[in-house]
Amino acid sequence: MKYVRLGDSGLKVSQICLGTWFLPLLSEKDELGVYKVDEETTLKILKKAYDEGVNFIDTANVYHGALWETDPLHVGLSEKLVGKFLSSVDRESVLISTKVRGKMANWANGEGLSRKHITWQIRESLRRLNTEYVDIYIIHWTDHETPKIETLRTLNDLVRRGLVYYLGVSNHEAHDIIEFLELSERYNLEKFSVIQDLYNLLERQVERYKLSIARRFGLAIMAYAPLAHGFLTGKYVDFNNKTWKVDELTRISLNERLKTRYFRDSHLKVLLTLKEIADEKDATISQISIAWLLKRGEEFNVPIIPVIGVTRLEHLDDNLNAIKIKLSYDDMKKIDEALGNA
Repeated sequence: MKYVRLGDSGLKVSQICLGTWFLPLLSEKDELGVYKVDEETTLKILKKAYDEGVNFIDTANVYHGALWETDPLHVGLSEKLVGKFLSSVDRESVLISTKVRGKMANWANGEGLSRKHITWQIRESLRRLNTEYVDIYIIHWTDHETPKIETLRTLNDLVRRGLVYYLGVSNHEAHDIIEFLELSERYNLEKFSVIQDLYNLLERQVERYKLSIARRFGLAIMAYAPLAHGFLTGKYVDFNNKTWKVDELTRISLNERLKTRYFRDSHLKVLLTLKEIADEKDATISQISIAWLLKRGEEFNVPIIPVIGVTRLEHLDDNLNAIKIKLSYDDMKKIDEALGNA
């Protein structure tokens, strides 16, 4: 495993982060009709990643492991499973990022970025994670009803109290991120060290403004959905017949909107190009897709840390070996040409 600094901080994180938004599932559902998480396999994946040198795990207070939307009846499970894992290793050898903003209860202050909600939820996250501090605390998405300075001062207090070490921002517009950073500087408050955002071969909106913001202010980028929810593994394609296929209990099988989002003829051509490059390098499409993100980080001079979601142990080895793949200028050009029609 290779390690990079989290922006201009001194914190060293593994070049690949293990995410816990979507976890291995059982075929059994609970009394509310939600698939149950395979906790045993989840813990095996966490331990295997740790043994392979991954020291960075990402979670969130609202994550369950099987749900796309926030549901107060199912929140917190991912944090609890990470907490179980933490009890089996040296806490100081692991970096945990978690998030705050989503609906954790149905009362008036059950969500948001207010002092009230954040102060409540850091206590709850620490309890679920079975730890005394969080390495990186990330505001999950925008709260238009809370003044940014209130959020920043609350986060600053958490750092001063030793409950949180570093801060991050996710799913915010570029102008909001800049405003947060300028307020931090003006009032001498802790600033963000990382931006977490959707970023993969097919979804590159982060390149419009946020990569330049990261470079200017010394932030890293945590790229979530680096494989486009499994689409960029090629598993949804029958390459012999050049048609789509969907297995049960996969992310796209559980979310019809993703089919509309990804199942396009232009995207099929991109996958065919990726497979061609992968075959030349004796690699997989997943590895090429992750290696592309790492190469973009080199090109922009910004640390880009793919946040991978793994539901099978064998997929973990495949993803982690992406750091060994080196894409050339010609490879990147070939991918860009294929993307030009996507």
